[in-house]
Amino acid sequence: MTRTITPRLRPLVLLLLAVTAVLFAGAAPASAHAALTGSDPAQGVVVDKAPTQVSLTFSEQVAMGDDSLRVLDPKGKPVQQGKSANVSGTTYAVQLKSGLAKGTYTVTYQVVSADSHPVAGAYTFSIGAPSQTVVSGTATVGGGVVGTLYAIGRYVSYGGYIVLVGGAAFVLACWRRGAGVRALQRLVVGGWVALTGATLWLLLLRGSYTTSGKFGDVFDLALLGQVLQTKAGAALVSRLLLLAAAALFVAVLFGAYARRDEVEGEDVGGEGAGDSVGEVRAAGEEAEEKRDLGFGLAIGGVVVAAGLAASWAMAEHASTGLQPGIAIPVDIVHLLAVAAWLGGLTSLLVALYRAPADTPLEASAVRRFSRLAFGSVLALVATGVYQSWRQLGSWSAFTETRYGQLLLVKIGLVAVMVALAGISRRWTGQLAEHPATGTEDEPEAEEASVPATAAAAVQGKDATEGATSTAAGSAERAAQLARQRSAVEDARRKRLRDADPNRSGLRRSVLAEAAVAVVLLAVTTALTQTEPGRTEQEAQAAGASASSSSASDTSGALTLDMAFDTGGTNGKGLVRIDFDPARVGGNEMHVYVQRPDGRPYDVPEVKIALTQEAKKIGPLPVKAEHITRGHWAATGVQIPVAGDWRVAVTVRTSDIDQVTVSKNAQIG
Repeated sequence: MTRTITPRLRPLVLLLLAVTAVLFAGAAPASAHAALTGSDPAQGVVVDKAPTQVSLTFSEQVAMGDDSLRVLDPKGKPVQQGKSANVSGTTYAVQLKSGLAKGTYTVTYQVVSADSHPVAGAYTFSIGAPSQTVVSGTATVGGGVVGTLYAIGRYVSYGGYIVLVGGAAFVLACWRRGAGVRALQRLVVGGWVALTGATLWLLLLRGSYTTSGKFGDVFDLALLGQVLQTKAGAALVSRLLLLAAAALFVAVLFGAYARRDEVEGEDVGGEGAGDSVGEVRAAGEEAEEKRDLGFGLAIGGVVVAAGLAASWAMAEHASTGLQPGIAIPVDIVHLLAVAAWLGGLTSLLVALYRAPADTPLEASAVRRFSRLAFGSVLALVATGVYQSWRQLGSWSAFTETRYGQLLLVKIGLVAVMVALAGISRRWTGQLAEHPATGTEDEPEAEEASVPATAAAAVQGKDATEGATSTAAGSAERAAQLARQRSAVEDARRKRLRDADPNRSGLRRSVLAEAAVAVVLLAVTTALTQTEPGRTEQEAQAAGASASSSSASDTSGALTLDMAFDTGGTNGKGLVRIDFDPARVGGNEMHVYVQRPDGRPYDVPEVKIALTQEAKKIGPLPVKAEHITRGHWAATGVQIPVAGDWRVAVTVRTSDIDQVTVSKNAQIG
């Protein structure tokens, strides 16, 4: 039956795996979870006197190294002195050398946010007057080969945790006999190995991931030592210690617990079981010991599983921002529910396909998992609603931020899985009403359905057994015949069981659920590496406010902020126009293009035109030269008359995507 099911579903599985690959291939470097909300000097400002320090304000506290904050002169040489320091709250500063010359200076920062993700960026300011600069960009963190390997490691670690915890929960809560099934044992142990290996890999990659991004630094022991002193490093180490306890749990589950179940089964099926008072008492004590062992495993397993979940919750999104005291336990419950649902689903799939004929998966076990999955989905909905509110903060963030868009995809995938689960519940009900044949003694009518070859083999063995029973020393031959008879009987039972249409339907629906779960896990991993929508929108608002404040502080200057959306990929952003002194005659104009997160955006083309509609002057084109990343400038911009001027900016983000935005300003 497996050979007829797999080809039908193979296109669906391949499609879902391809979607997963696209999600990873198209993912940008890890977004900054701590956003820059202010700076002094402000971005793009022209100051008359050289400042003594540069300070940056973030949306949350960050971790800084010795070279996290750098200031480069127009020639690209560093002009900061001393180490970066936290001056107050979320504001960090570095001192500058004295006697700085006029020109455009570049500020670069590379820090680690409170939720363990790397943050990098840059902006410019000028002393006296803008100038050309050789600094063309800044180092990016969280991307490249190391960033890709780190993302894969995170995916594998989540997958290993789900299989380890969900598989153990499936055995203890749904199918105790599964503890002795070799395929389930390999699945759970494989989850432990995957989680352990991925954790060690993440620990090695962490230093390079948050600093240089070079693969050669992965095995730098000095960087590893620095990582061990961070919150993320401590979380990874604690995860490894908990995995040692998890190894003991797995050994007991598939060792002592599985053996007790086997002994119990033999006692129940043995001849004369319970004939004496002593045997009844011994059986009762054995059952009580097994219940105690199962209860102990359940308590210990929940503690270890919750501890492993806490190693994520206490170092990532839940650990910072709004209401961390509530968010951390909610995140732990969310991860446990995901593991119980998706990990149990994987175990159910393995049991349906790989359980031996002498240990069939009962319909009662499927019903118990159905109840467990239903409770997990309820927990996911409750915790997911809170997490969505906490991370987004507004309905608009669903569509205007990358986090919100990924969350919508995740919600859609969960809905698909719930629909498929409904189909599985229908097959489970039919399986309970019409149990599969081959799991119990079949009547003579079913014996007739055994293929002629199997019947002939049995008859041949009967004849051989009769012949050898009269011969001396036939014990070995009899044992061999018994094994052959058992193999034929197992094959017959498996063939009859797999021919059951209800079990086949359940297999197909569960396989489809598992395929969707693969993509769901990829989207969830991407969410953990994406800046929360609430943080992104707050940073945009703070950046716009800071820009307006800096413009109002400059006597005679005028600043115009205009949001744009070309409609294409990466088509959103903000363009800012600075006029100085904003009066009749010659003016300097600076154009800054930023991404939604405030980072400089080097678009292919920017065009500016000025129009005085009341006096029918213009449009007057302004030719701006590219200065540095996201920065264009023009000198000698002539404003012939005072009045209300319309400033139009055309921004092109690709060969076909462009838009024109405009704003009116009183000049002169």
